[in-house]
Amino acid sequence: MKKIDKKVADAYFREKNRYMVIYFTIWFLVSYVVVAFADSLTEIQFLGFPFHYFMGALGALFTFIVLLFVNAIVGDKIDKKYGIDDARNKEIGAKNMIEH
Repeated sequence: MKKIDKKVADAYFREKNRYMVIYFTIWFLVSYVVVAFADSLTEIQFLGFPFHYFMGALGALFTFIVLLFVNAIVGDKIDKKYGIDDARNKEIGAKNMIEH
């Protein structure tokens, strides 16, 4: 099995971490900022409900599920960009440690 160049590995993890920061920022905004401004968001209506109520009941949950799918899709694209092959990883993982 070939070793990965340190520069490539660093670039890979830097890109993965950048996206994780974006996801956590969106999570924070949806979870805490909407709650912090609930009083001022009462006047805004969304699907017939006050916006803060909608975000607390359905919007946050929907956002989290969408973030999971986005993370999976973007993560696969980053893996392909840096030459990480899922089939090869499964093949290597199926062998026992002595065969490596």
